[in-house]
Amino acid sequence: MSMTAEKVAEVLALPEVDRAYLAHQLIASLDPALETDTEAEWLDVIDRRSREIEEGRVRCRPVLETLREARAQLHAHRQPS
Repeated sequence: MSMTAEKVAEVLALPEVDRAYLAHQLIASLDPALETDTEAEWLDVIDRRSREIEEGRVRCRPVLETLREARAQLHAHRQPS
């Protein structure tokens, strides 16, 4: 079974939330056992991080600021020595 460009275009035209859901389902379908363990681990991380934020132990930053910094670090890392 092959995926046509038309199907890909149709999926890419979906709203972001639907594409994210579809991506999650596709990845989960590759190894369902892994998904169960991973989901439980992520829930633990989410709970811990939520408590840290509520207790004021961490400083939240805007997503765009964090992404800019991460991209700059990746770019610097890729530069030849």
